[in-house]
Amino acid sequence: MVYGGVRNGGADFEFVCQSGMENQMLREQIDTALKTAMKNKDAKLRVATLRLINAAIKDRDIAARAEDRCDGATEEEILAILTKMVKQREESAAAFENGGRPELAEQERAEIEIIREFLPRQLSEDEIKSAVADVIKEYDASGLKDMGKCMGALKERYSGAMDFGRAGKLMKERLI
Repeated sequence: MVYGGVRNGGADFEFVCQSGMENQMLREQIDTALKTAMKNKDAKLRVATLRLINAAIKDRDIAARAEDRCDGATEEEILAILTKMVKQREESAAAFENGGRPELAEQERAEIEIIREFLPRQLSEDEIKSAVADVIKEYDASGLKDMGKCMGALKERYSGAMDFGRAGKLMKERLI
């Protein structure tokens, strides 16, 4: 159960939401890392990046509550948020490099490393090829019409652990 309350001018309002706490593991790891970084007076970049992660998760929690999901963002949604943050920073780093701002590109890369601490280990190129081949064989895919079904299976199995852009290219090559 999730308990919460709001204090409003002396009147207490409480709500109780029946739900599992399955999405707490990654959330707690991030909170613990932030607290540790603040206590250790770690680099400002680390603290700021961890705060950005928490802000993105809390934003998703608010959206989830609007959808009547009291437990907030799920573990999968948190992984998707982290993956999106990494992708945004990779694009920003490339833009900074092209714009002649290597110091800003380096800062973006440092943020990527901090965010990746909370993502599952990324699959290697060979592991991606093997996973693509397995899914194609499992679904008996024979053409591009089967690509969506196969990519859906990959996303379900390897959420947060695979570069789906790269997997999509490999799958397309195999299915053509």
